[in-house]
Amino acid sequence: MKQIVWKRYRRVVEILQAILLTGLPFLKINGQSALRFDIGELNLYFFGTIIRIGEFYLILAATLFLLLFISAVTVVFGRVWCGWLCPQTVLLDLTESLAAIFGRKHLKTIQKLILLPVSALVAITMIWYFVEPAEAMRQLATSPLIAGFFLVLWVSVYLELAVLGRGFCTSICPYAMMQNALFDKDTLVIEYDQSRDATCMKCDDCVRICPVGIDIKDGLSNRCIACAECIDACWVKSSKRNLPPFPNYKGNIMRPKAYLLGGVTIATALVLVLLIVARPTVDFMVNRVQEPLPAGLNRYAYSIYNNSSRPLELELSAPEGVTVIGESRIPVKPFGVVRGKVLVRARAGQDKVKLNLKGNGVSLTRETGFL
Repeated sequence: MKQIVWKRYRRVVEILQAILLTGLPFLKINGQSALRFDIGELNLYFFGTIIRIGEFYLILAATLFLLLFISAVTVVFGRVWCGWLCPQTVLLDLTESLAAIFGRKHLKTIQKLILLPVSALVAITMIWYFVEPAEAMRQLATSPLIAGFFLVLWVSVYLELAVLGRGFCTSICPYAMMQNALFDKDTLVIEYDQSRDATCMKCDDCVRICPVGIDIKDGLSNRCIACAECIDACWVKSSKRNLPPFPNYKGNIMRPKAYLLGGVTIATALVLVLLIVARPTVDFMVNRVQEPLPAGLNRYAYSIYNNSSRPLELELSAPEGVTVIGESRIPVKPFGVVRGKVLVRARAGQDKVKLNLKGNGVSLTRETGFL
């Protein structure tokens, strides 16, 4: 009898996820990190583009997409995140597999020892998503702030994995609590086939193998992380009697609700992509500086944001009758920000002035008050 051994597929998914999350900070697109939040500039580098903290509408759209995506996946696939993709599950599964190489006698002790370097790797990887890897490693030895963050993260991650362990999933995990409100009768779950209970051998292998310590025969439990360990354990015994495993995945994935949620989520993703693509190449902002100056002179502060991956050579100018005093040629690096100040002289009686920014196909005009 052919039966999927779920553990093999879970291990492949877990290893790929571990490689992806650890390697992603090293991936460069358009000369910048593929995914990194720059705390100093409050910029999110996101797969070849940049989202600035001032672009609130993009942050709102991204948050809405993320919430819809999480909700859709949970309603349709249940706790697939918990059992297959959650870093908590992945790290505990992989370190347990490594510890098992040394035998089962002192499995838990060896696993806790392995978790020490693994937690350190997780801690520095978390920092890499905020500071470029090369710079983070340099500052780890020179900056007390980075070194302090690393040590706090290392200890926190280790204690969470080694002490709380699976208990985190069944007690305080907020996502696990949220799922109770999202499940419906067709959500994919692992369920024991009560109709075949009379033929079940009651060996309790499914109970012993369960990472969160539940008995699947007692019915659905909100503590179940849908890892399918019980299915694999049962199959080892039931297959000898030419029977399918008694616990198994159950649910209806292809249903109207799934199509609706999937469609809304995809539509939101498309809107987010269009919002990013439709952004202007350059954002140009001008504000008058409040300071006493001779009549006919005003000082202005400007900010220029390059939203493209190419360097720009721009020129700041004004219409006839208005003179810009200061540096007018402004180079801007890819995804760079330039801030500066200029003096503007205008004829008496003028209450508005226009500043123009041109170059590399960019032509922007900003009007501001003049005193």
